[in-house]
Amino acid sequence: MGLGVRWTLHGDGRTPAPGAVVRPDERLSWPRTAGLGAQHVVAMFGASFVAPVLMGLDPNLAIMMSGVATAIFLLATKGRVPSYLGCSLSFVGVAAAIRASGGDSATVTGAVFVVGGALFLSGLAVQRFGARIIHAAMPPVVTGAVVMLIGFNLAPVTASTYWPQDQWTALLVMLFTGLAVVALRGFLSRIAIFLGLLFGYGISWVFDLVFGKIHSPVGGGAPADHWRLDLSGVAEADWIGLPSFHAPSFQWSAILVALPVVIALIAENAGHVKAVGEMTGDDLDDKLGTAIAADGAASMLSTAVGGPPNTTYSENIGVMAATRVYSTAAYWAAAFFALLFGLCPKFGAVVAAIPGGVLGGITVILYGMIGLLGAQIWINAKVDLRNPLNLVPAAAGIIIGVGGVSLKFTDSFELSGIALGTIVVITGYHVLRALAPAHMKEREPLLDAGTSSYDEEPAGQERPGKD
Repeated sequence: MGLGVRWTLHGDGRTPAPGAVVRPDERLSWPRTAGLGAQHVVAMFGASFVAPVLMGLDPNLAIMMSGVATAIFLLATKGRVPSYLGCSLSFVGVAAAIRASGGDSATVTGAVFVVGGALFLSGLAVQRFGARIIHAAMPPVVTGAVVMLIGFNLAPVTASTYWPQDQWTALLVMLFTGLAVVALRGFLSRIAIFLGLLFGYGISWVFDLVFGKIHSPVGGGAPADHWRLDLSGVAEADWIGLPSFHAPSFQWSAILVALPVVIALIAENAGHVKAVGEMTGDDLDDKLGTAIAADGAASMLSTAVGGPPNTTYSENIGVMAATRVYSTAAYWAAAFFALLFGLCPKFGAVVAAIPGGVLGGITVILYGMIGLLGAQIWINAKVDLRNPLNLVPAAAGIIIGVGGVSLKFTDSFELSGIALGTIVVITGYHVLRALAPAHMKEREPLLDAGTSSYDEEPAGQERPGKD
């Protein structure tokens, strides 16, 4: 398949045969492939333009660079791993923390650029030594705890910045989005966040007509009279034009806050490559390191020009599962459409006009979902939290991350929140494991959920219930 830009026509080019799938090196007819590409853009659209808005970055540039990142990923993996790279939500809390400490967009993108570099090097290490180094350095109890504290660290952003701007709109959007996620089926359920935003736009417009201006804080600032939905910038925006580029700047304090997200990105990439491999029936373990490195390289390129970092998108994996079309040709089409969207400033102005109250309702669910992905990692790996070796570092790190606990070293340097919590989880686990008695490191969890045996010294006999 070369660089993954040649495809054979699948069947009649119209639809997969019963029980068959369109493999990555196959395609349907070009009009159908273009339609599938557009569907992939819609699938990634919700999260991929919400994320840059929450990070304070240009959504036009984010969409454009997601197309560039996807092209880089497809070339690097030689067309074997069909995936779309969209803006990563894992960095939303990092961006909020950096801005709260006085950083600007250049500081945010500079910190994330370094994370992209670390992800790239991690991919090269996995390519050289195999996936076992990931499991050795970051076992599921560590990965789950870090993902959890990254998500829950965002709670104050919703509570203090978005929700107070329009609490009733936020409540209605939260209810609608939650209902959409649960009640809708198929493709609509995968774009529930996007539908929630559309609903929020409509509700805000109706409330402005019925109740007039609202008196509330704007962007976490002082209360003032303002329209919920202000579309004045949309009329002034051009239809065609380049997004706003800017160079990154680098500050150690911001970099340390951002670096822990590397763990979440490695976990995301590993999970997505595994999922795609299972769906296509192709063993992609040999491409795991390449996929991680490609994600890192694409994120470095995006942040170097002022865009957000990227990651593989589960929304698009869901589209593949629903359509049984795994053709990378569809992803090339999606990348092309994303580039076109990025060249439309009017689109960016529409995104920038999202009312704060709408974001409040969306982020209540979204941030919680990010955090609970950590719990899902624990469940999938059957992590036993009755074992103090697992429980203690995870508990301490999560509370530090969620509560924003800080550790001050000098007047100009301190660790807090995500960065400090991650360090505590990783170093705490490995240090405690080195010192823990053998029975804590080797015993399997008990079958019942009652009293744990981890607080007892082994008596030398087999445990009840163990064959």
